[in-house]
Amino acid sequence: MNDTVVTVVGNVATGVEFRESETGGAARFRFAATARRWDRARGAWTDGPTSFYTVWARRTLGVNLAASVSVGEPLVVHGRLRVREDEWDGQRRTSVEIDAVAVGHDLSRGTSAFRRLTRTAPALTERHGPAPERQGTGHEPPGEEARHGPPRGAPDPVAVPTPVP
Repeated sequence: MNDTVVTVVGNVATGVEFRESETGGAARFRFAATARRWDRARGAWTDGPTSFYTVWARRTLGVNLAASVSVGEPLVVHGRLRVREDEWDGQRRTSVEIDAVAVGHDLSRGTSAFRRLTRTAPALTERHGPAPERQGTGHEPPGEEARHGPPRGAPDPVAVPTPVP
């Protein structure tokens, strides 16, 4: 496998477009990354050229991205780089795309609140009603959470007052 894998830090340049398909959903947005350099002569930071990428996120990543990201937000995008050359109206055009594997807010420029998704198995819900909610990764043996507590990043349990006898 000779994919070129990149990690790019930048800002969301357009709204996230999400489309559902037979193979699962796909989200797409434009991403701008501007190089910053220290200019010793001026004693200040200067912006270099801005590179634009089309970022694609598929399946669960695409759904979560569409629900979590807005124009202007700083992100870190990690994925496979693709350069495409097409011809439109007799002109040759080059586009650079990233098939995202992971996307997150750039926490060096702000804060973010993570919420773990509750996973349910469709086959179980059809046969036995709703599946129990999980806060773990889905790979823990039964009773593991009771022994070690909730996984890191799990929401705090709701405090219920205990009656005093």
